[in-house]
Amino acid sequence: MSDAHWIAAFLEAQAAEQGAARNTLDAYARDLADFTGWLAHAGLGPASAQRADVERYLVGLEAQGLAKSTRARRLSAIKQLYRFAFEDRLRADNPAVQIKGPGRDARLPKTLTEDEVDRLLEAARTTGRSARDRCRNTCLMELLYATGMRVSELVSLPVASARGNPQMLMIRGKGGKERMVPLSPPARAALQAWLAMLDAQAEADRARGAAPPAYLFASSGKAGHLTRHRFYVLIKEIAACAGVSPAKVTPHTLRHAFATHLLANGADLMAIQALLGHADVATTEIYTHVLDARLQALVLEHHPLSEQAPRKSETP
Repeated sequence: MSDAHWIAAFLEAQAAEQGAARNTLDAYARDLADFTGWLAHAGLGPASAQRADVERYLVGLEAQGLAKSTRARRLSAIKQLYRFAFEDRLRADNPAVQIKGPGRDARLPKTLTEDEVDRLLEAARTTGRSARDRCRNTCLMELLYATGMRVSELVSLPVASARGNPQMLMIRGKGGKERMVPLSPPARAALQAWLAMLDAQAEADRARGAAPPAYLFASSGKAGHLTRHRFYVLIKEIAACAGVSPAKVTPHTLRHAFATHLLANGADLMAIQALLGHADVATTEIYTHVLDARLQALVLEHHPLSEQAPRKSETP
């Protein structure tokens, strides 16, 4: 079996058996293409490579200066490829099973203050060339902050999921797993306003024989809905209008803000895990560190015994 067939078979299995998303499959394909390209240059292939070969590949990645996270991701893809090959009897052994990864640098996720989020939500109402654009932008931002959705989950929401003025929204996440998230009153209002615009457009479409859109944020592109890249650009525009540094605002930053603000206001960590769709609560626990860092900064700035705290002048 050629290298291309190995990767194609693995990706097909990930899609069929694990329900892997398109973005995940694309990432696997890129990482494994790099690995098999390195093997080919060494006169090898995935069927003949041994543990020492995989380790040499990883050493080469480190020598190139690639980040720990990138090297860990590449190794994860290789491990999954060889596990698939072993289970499907493409190989009698698994050369990557005992290789340990480089680990990941502990980095706290970037987030936003509640005031910054309020400014972003307000700016969304005035950002856009038309009333339709402004209504859509408001709906996108309100839903993102109210639910903490991943951007891929947001842009691919079907229209059917939003019908009936729902109190809760069904979201299909990673691996096809579904979860329910509650909607805030502002998010529900923005959603209903956007649906009213879609329904008015649908009437005009039906009059000329066109089918109504399947997605809540439909587009004429190949995917049929607003792309992650387009929304990334859009949120930067909204940040600029809000007077918030575009460098610190991404769709994922709003997801982090959703979790951090819930935790800061007393929400239970397990509830936040369910709302975010994290498979492991350890992933959610990063937000406790964000909160700890903010509390530490607060103490250092305001506690009277802190050297950083401003001293009140003594009165005679």
